[in-house]
Amino acid sequence: MSPAALAPVPPPEPAPLFAHTCGDIGVSFEFFPPKTDAMADTLWRSIEMLAPLHPRFVSVTYGAGGSTRERTHATVERIVRETHLPAAAHLTCVDATRGEIDEIAREYWDIGVRHIVALRGDPPEPGRPYEAHPDGYADAAALVEGLKKVAPFEISVACYPETHPQASCPDADLDNLKRKVDAGADRAISQFFFSADSFFRFRDRAAAAGIRAEIVPGILPVSNVSQTRKFAGLCGAAIPAWLEDKFEGLDELPAARQLVAATIASELCGQLYAGGVRHFHFYTLNRAELAYAICHLLGVRAKAVTA
Repeated sequence: MSPAALAPVPPPEPAPLFAHTCGDIGVSFEFFPPKTDAMADTLWRSIEMLAPLHPRFVSVTYGAGGSTRERTHATVERIVRETHLPAAAHLTCVDATRGEIDEIAREYWDIGVRHIVALRGDPPEPGRPYEAHPDGYADAAALVEGLKKVAPFEISVACYPETHPQASCPDADLDNLKRKVDAGADRAISQFFFSADSFFRFRDRAAAAGIRAEIVPGILPVSNVSQTRKFAGLCGAAIPAWLEDKFEGLDELPAARQLVAATIASELCGQLYAGGVRHFHFYTLNRAELAYAICHLLGVRAKAVTA
């Protein structure tokens, strides 16, 4: 037998993480209403950059206690008026009566909004426990039920792969999600996370609990660790030590931070894609570049925007 015949056969080369993406991805993007003219310019540049990706929808957040009510409405109305994008308006229960919330919903319907992201909402004062308005909707499940009576909205709600920090236990948190879905929610958008396994475990538990609505992973590309840490405290997301380590020493190197952020978020999306996920929701923080780059890796390509 020749020496060549005895040579070990090298293992097959593993395929690159995004080699098998084939353009079968649906994406959506979240923005927040701008406070200044400069912030508005940044937001609209981001919308213009992401619009050719033809997202399923774009959503606009609503501040604690309705603190951005007018700015949210104005931003959503401008998206409806000036773009082809399906706009989803966030709406919360905090510090408002049922009548006030129903009126806001009717105003959205009248300007052409057909999608609401229905949330319980955070108290206007950090650290203050949530209290339902005596004449308002008690929670997100009640809000969903009420909105469906106002108009046949498409409704998204929030879910928490690593459990909402105010939930008594994971099962109670899952029960709350089921109440929202049973009330009429069409999908649940997850808070951000950094472990694909945590999302898959949550998705499996939701299915076992009889939740049939679509569950879409929320992706937050991290470029500011301290800001992300603050967000994580509000929604119960775990920030692994390895992630903080990757940003160590990059405070004065914004371009390097962007590259690291894109790499980490892209790998997470690749793992989710390999596990069967085909829809992603990006928390853009009104910056388009990271979300655009990740979408590109996932095979989402720009197409001409039609009027």
